[in-house]
Amino acid sequence: MADTAYLDWPFFEPRHAELARALDAWASTNVANAHGADVDGACRALVASLGDAGWLRHAVGGDGRAIDTRAICLIRETLARHAGLADFAFAMQGLGSGAISLFGTEEQHAEYLPRVVEGKAIAAFALSEPEAGSDVAAMQCAARREGDSYVLDGEKTWISNGGIADFYVVFARTGEQPGARGISAFIVDAGIAGFEIAERIDVMAPHPLARLRFDGCRVPASKRIGEAGQGFKVAMATLDVFRTSVAAAALGFARRALDEALERATSRKMFGKTLADFQLTQAKLAQMAAGVDAAALLTYRAAWLRDQGRRVTKEAAMAKLTATETAQQVIDSALQMFGGLGVVSGQAVESLYREIRALRIYEGASEVQQLIIARELLAERGIKPA
Repeated sequence: MADTAYLDWPFFEPRHAELARALDAWASTNVANAHGADVDGACRALVASLGDAGWLRHAVGGDGRAIDTRAICLIRETLARHAGLADFAFAMQGLGSGAISLFGTEEQHAEYLPRVVEGKAIAAFALSEPEAGSDVAAMQCAARREGDSYVLDGEKTWISNGGIADFYVVFARTGEQPGARGISAFIVDAGIAGFEIAERIDVMAPHPLARLRFDGCRVPASKRIGEAGQGFKVAMATLDVFRTSVAAAALGFARRALDEALERATSRKMFGKTLADFQLTQAKLAQMAAGVDAAALLTYRAAWLRDQGRRVTKEAAMAKLTATETAQQVIDSALQMFGGLGVVSGQAVESLYREIRALRIYEGASEVQQLIIARELLAERGIKPA
């Protein structure tokens, strides 16, 4: 593990430091070669490995297990520092099952959560649509009640684990009220009639991703999560848990980039000196280190507050905005120090450069985080923006 001084911050308990150090040791030998040509296969193997080692129990609540946001964040930070796909595999088991953990029935808990924890079932969270990403109220995918079932019609896209998941938590318009108040959440098992993977999507940092299509897909009413028309609440509560962990993943990428930059700066010979001897390099390293610590403070403040039972919509948005934007800057600076070598495929900084970009978009783009923060600030003063 690199610099671990932050584990002594008052945000953490001794068990958190033990968890981070144990995971770092495990990851050093189990996820070093997580990426490969077969991304689906690598992701399945990582889920199984994380489950076998017991790490996935930290991603999943339910059955009396409280979700420890600080633990999730430390795990994501640590895994991201080792391999982006390992972080992805862990995070999606949590996000994909989070709605069930928070709002599911005892029967739903028993059917799905143990398999997720053991790495024997892969989960997915299906909220975004071609015309409804950050604007959830614009959702068009619909579910109509027919007796003891719901019939789903529509599409979802940008769905992580799409194509390899064993079940999907799908949000669809059920029409109890207009806008966001007329959405419900459902568990849709892979392979049922009327549900297909319409398209696999390739992205710059490879991971399983797909567009989903529902055409007369009949889902038992017992698969609805929470009350009818409460799907927006379910989605936002789930994202409030895991949005902070996106900041932690970005933090892991940034810490790895800073470590790579320090190694490069102290070993690269230039004009009879090392790169680190130049004041321009020292200034850049200082900016990178300060940014990493600032992001870490915001991230673990949000995680700590949530673990105290506090509402963290504003704090989670601040953490995600700051950590992802800072990580992009830190990684770019690290790559610059590597010069031409930095853009060679397979180099750590090259991989990090591709990994970080999506984090500034998914689970709420940076611009959306700014809107959330501003609206929360205005609401605290009794002002409701248009």
